[in-house]
Amino acid sequence: MKKLSLSSIAAAAALMAALVNPAQAQVIISEVAPFGSGTTGYAADWFELTNTGSSAVNITGWKVDDNSNAFASALALVGVTSIAAGQSVVFLEAAPAAAAATNANFISFWFGASGAPAGLTIGNYSGAGIGLGQGGDAVNIFNGTGTVVTRVNFGVNNGPNTFDNSAGLVSTIGNAATDINTFSTVGVNGAFTSANPLASIGSPGSIAAVPEAESYAMTLAGVAALAFFSRRRKL
Repeated sequence: MKKLSLSSIAAAAALMAALVNPAQAQVIISEVAPFGSGTTGYAADWFELTNTGSSAVNITGWKVDDNSNAFASALALVGVTSIAAGQSVVFLEAAPAAAAATNANFISFWFGASGAPAGLTIGNYSGAGIGLGQGGDAVNIFNGTGTVVTRVNFGVNNGPNTFDNSAGLVSTIGNAATDINTFSTVGVNGAFTSANPLASIGSPGSIAAVPEAESYAMTLAGVAALAFFSRRRKL
């Protein structure tokens, strides 16, 4: 059996380091409730952003728009400046003066007397020109320079189930085949029935299985290292 040289070991270590430390971040639109303004006690549409990456994402300056798909008409996301790795953040439509009350009503509706679970984070957006339509619409997320970070189209949803997009699907403008159409189901991806008797079903503030980039990288690194050393032994 041929001994491994120091240079070979160094090369393998470099490969493992590159795979284990991707320092990547990815934000998805993980949930949408376009019926919130009409059939709930908190009277606000909302969507959820989840960071499925391995590092925090600074969302300062980020904006949201509906199916006009335009940065010019987009509204600022306020109240949250960063999304940690693996974190889900809910954004409710509420004017600044009403935001505190709307957020409190939202928490009461979904979680009842137990109150907000640890780590629940809520942001807001408000302004004229957009609104998530129950008959079908879209959510576009832009960064501060106007670049689309992610977007989804969706069809009819009059409640009580939210749209579950924990898979992180991204819709293409004008292509109905890419619309999200999976409804939240109790027990799937963390979905539950709200505490309020109006009984919405969703998983605001969390999804059950957020992909962990570092875990994937560790697995890939292990596989790559084993393959590397196995090949060296055969030389």
